[in-house]
Amino acid sequence: MSSDAKEAATNEYVTMTDHSTGKSYDLPVMNGTVGPKVVDVRPFYRDTGMFTYDPGFTSTGSCESSITYIDGEAGILMHRGYRIEDLCEHSDFMEVCYLLLNGELPDAATKKEFETTITYHSMLHEQLNNLYRGFRRDAHPMAIMVGVVGALSAFYHDSTDINDPEQRMIASHRLVAKMPTIAAWAYKYSIGQPFMYPRNDMSYAENFLQMMFSVPCEDYVVNSVLAAAMDKIFILHADHEQNASTSTVRLAGSSGANPFACIAAGISSLWGPSHGGANEAVLNMLGEIGSADKIPEYLEKAKDPQDNFRLMGFGHRVYKNYDPRAKVLQSHAHNVLDALGIRDEPLLKMAMELEKIALEDDYFVQRKLFPNVDFYSGIILRAMGFPVSMFTVLFALARTVGWIAQWKEMIEDPSQKIGRPRQLYTGEYDREYVPLDKR
Repeated sequence: MSSDAKEAATNEYVTMTDHSTGKSYDLPVMNGTVGPKVVDVRPFYRDTGMFTYDPGFTSTGSCESSITYIDGEAGILMHRGYRIEDLCEHSDFMEVCYLLLNGELPDAATKKEFETTITYHSMLHEQLNNLYRGFRRDAHPMAIMVGVVGALSAFYHDSTDINDPEQRMIASHRLVAKMPTIAAWAYKYSIGQPFMYPRNDMSYAENFLQMMFSVPCEDYVVNSVLAAAMDKIFILHADHEQNASTSTVRLAGSSGANPFACIAAGISSLWGPSHGGANEAVLNMLGEIGSADKIPEYLEKAKDPQDNFRLMGFGHRVYKNYDPRAKVLQSHAHNVLDALGIRDEPLLKMAMELEKIALEDDYFVQRKLFPNVDFYSGIILRAMGFPVSMFTVLFALARTVGWIAQWKEMIEDPSQKIGRPRQLYTGEYDREYVPLDKR
């Protein structure tokens, strides 16, 4: 048990009784700073010979962490103790990155130094051009992301020793810095345009937009409204506690794998439509509805338990109240539509109408099925010109810093050990082998 966990231990115990033997077992209770108490089941198998059973680990605390706190019932998201609303109002993505990685907000000089470090790590090794060209042109950008990020360990040998704090720091900076370049190049490759290199005179969000949408034959001017919205999207997706992809990064990292391989594993997990693909599902749903006049019909289908139609982008597995990230993005969605003058674009107009009707419908209000971050991010990204295939890539880009912070915390935790979930075996047992000629 780590020192922090020891301090969090209470004098409380949960007593479990095995009625088949009459024996009772006391399991220690631990307190965090805030949130539900935790029953320490580590001695349970040793004392009882039994495992606990928790498919999806939805009731299991897999680690001790001081990075992100979520209260889904109250609609609260905090990074290092700071509310996400305050960070979005007062910070930019670079400052949030520093906070997640280091635990404290930087002063002005430290922030400038950090930004400079990230800026000067944003280029990719030139040989990686050849790796991109090994993919088919119609390869999904997430497939390219997994391959290129995993390959970084072959190009940056000086930052793969996880036991060296200096190498961990260098790897962390490289991953945060290079991810926009990797993502933008995946897009450029898919449409046959030349790669655009990062520029040192632009902010993180501005640089990503110019690598995505500029071409060598003309100057590119970044729209400040779009850059601000992009920066907020990055902040809002930076970390979200022990979700599927973060847990994947931690599990991969627990074996001692290098950081580039761990982040590639996280990207693979994020790719699933139940995780990072949710904002893509919002656009697909709007396409299925087809037109604004059909919204009432589809809302009734969503209310019908016998109907398979789901209202994507509303409600959240964790948040049982308004998603605090959605509140921030709501205003930016409207700002982007106004700045681009495309409120009459049919799909986006339909999305705004769906938002209005659902927020006034008692069925959804009573069940707290409010628009979530995926609903608004899908609208913003569509309006900005991102193809649907890039939505999850953007999520991975923003979440990289959270994955790294979680990986770094795990590596530096003296109580960490290789992940080894258990199982309830229900297969055949001790079968007699039948030779091939007798089957």
